[in-house]
Amino acid sequence: MIYRLTYDPAAEAVHGAMPAVASEPLTLALAAACQDPVLATEPYGEDDGVMRMIVTDQAFAVLLVGHALKTIKVLQVTYLG
Repeated sequence: MIYRLTYDPAAEAVHGAMPAVASEPLTLALAAACQDPVLATEPYGEDDGVMRMIVTDQAFAVLLVGHALKTIKVLQVTYLG
């Protein structure tokens, strides 16, 4: 089952303001996370399967995975470029 993706407003603003060369890999990684959030992400701190992160060449995203409701909330996006 596919997970539903939501954003914290500040994280969405950062992702939306990133140049395409940085935004596109993050978007693709988030799409992969919606298919399998544990396989497509890395642990953020303790590997509890809930707090996860995506790291690309130019961006970093912190995710909150809700397995019961099949949701992923993007809590933070940091543009590294």
